[in-house]
Amino acid sequence: MKVNPNYKDLSDEELVKAIVSNNDTLLFEILYDRYSKVVYNKCYGFSKSSQEAEDLTQDVFLKLFVKLATFKGRSKFSTWLYAFTYNHCVNYVNRNNSKKIEKKAVDAENIGEEYYNTEEDDNAINQLRVEKLKEALEKISPEEKMILLLKYQDFLSIKELVDIFDIGESAVKMRLKRAKEKLVNVYNDVNHG
Repeated sequence: MKVNPNYKDLSDEELVKAIVSNNDTLLFEILYDRYSKVVYNKCYGFSKSSQEAEDLTQDVFLKLFVKLATFKGRSKFSTWLYAFTYNHCVNYVNRNNSKKIEKKAVDAENIGEEYYNTEEDDNAINQLRVEKLKEALEKISPEEKMILLLKYQDFLSIKELVDIFDIGESAVKMRLKRAKEKLVNVYNDVNHG
């Protein structure tokens, strides 16, 4: 059976609806074609080899087909897919490191305004040299790496991060601030080590 050529013109969100309503693997191939390279590149950032990245990419798309119905359209499909991919990679890395993922609850009452001066942190991040930055990214936790990549590589807004992590805006800002500080500290150690 050939895929109806009109389906290729559908937006991601329309395509997802069609896949979910018909449980259609042929339509899913269109989504796969659209995003497999991007997903592979994201997985490669968490893996030790291209083969491992390919395996992770296949795992992401297998899980994605099963979980596609959970996409509610609160964000763009690509945003949701990137978070889905990062979550899978973080879980994979944590399983391999025999660590347990713990959700750290942040009490919004205890967050002062000092946490919101992110411009200074952003300038520090922007000055890091790329190769040392990659090395430093490998040394922070997968969760910290995930939020930084979503913000600075995929350019997600704070609001999109709030939707993805399902936590408040102040908690997202706090996680970003802590992850950036950790990255800058690790980077400085890598540079002076």
